[in-house]
Amino acid sequence: MLYSHLTIHLLLSVIQLLSGILANGIILVGRGMDLIKRRTWTSLDLLLSCLGVSRFCLQLMFFYMTLTFLSIVEFSESSTHFAVCMLINESGLWFDTWLGVFYCAKTANITHPLFWLKRRISKLVAWLILASLLYTSIVSIFHNKYPWPIFQKTLPQYFSKNATAQSKGSTFLYIFLATELSLPLLIFLASVLLLVFSLGRHTWQMRSTMTGSRDLSRSSQLRAILSILSFLFLYLTHYVVDALITFLILQAGSLVFLFCMLVAGTYPSAHSIILILGNTKLKQNAKTFLLHCRCCP
Repeated sequence: MLYSHLTIHLLLSVIQLLSGILANGIILVGRGMDLIKRRTWTSLDLLLSCLGVSRFCLQLMFFYMTLTFLSIVEFSESSTHFAVCMLINESGLWFDTWLGVFYCAKTANITHPLFWLKRRISKLVAWLILASLLYTSIVSIFHNKYPWPIFQKTLPQYFSKNATAQSKGSTFLYIFLATELSLPLLIFLASVLLLVFSLGRHTWQMRSTMTGSRDLSRSSQLRAILSILSFLFLYLTHYVVDALITFLILQAGSLVFLFCMLVAGTYPSAHSIILILGNTKLKQNAKTFLLHCRCCP
């Protein structure tokens, strides 16, 4: 029988799962409808579609982890299972990173000659996605082929029914995983902070203009900054929780561990909702979907 706090954790996880499926489903259906109507996809449509698929899978993965931790389903100690989880998680991090790079290249007002991405980012998106998928696939194959000690000294510590003592992994484990997870983080931080700096500087230059279209432009700039900062916050919290779980810092079964699991599961749904609210086409798709659901008996 589940304890009360575990029951609450399960209910919150179900809410996260349903909201994540709904938000990412709206993104995927909307991009699919545009592809059918226009017979073509923009680079942003392709990136958002990849994000929707990865976050859809990531949301299911976190819900499965929750069920496993609560001993509702049995934990699979297959190295292939672990490799697939790593593929889903890391591909999602890379897609988020390229979204940050795309926004930076398209929005940041930087005229330096070295900032050539602004002119080429649309053509590079597909290649960046393919490169990240190739990289994460190679890493996942490595995890599948050499699961010791990477696999058996991490997840089983949390999800085995009799996991009490948490043994520390080898130095190689820490170095490998830290290097593996740091690369997308550094690229994301550089692009997003550069974008925030550019938008903040532009807003500061417009602060004395308070009327007309300039006032509306200033308001849109502030909304863009808040959207990017929320993206940064959610990305960092998800990354930190990943690191805490991977490096066995959290105590399995503790309230802090349960809270971190909820935080990690919030990211795939919360940022997708932010994307929908901040994108005109996605917002229209969401309104159409909700109106259709309301009209249907």
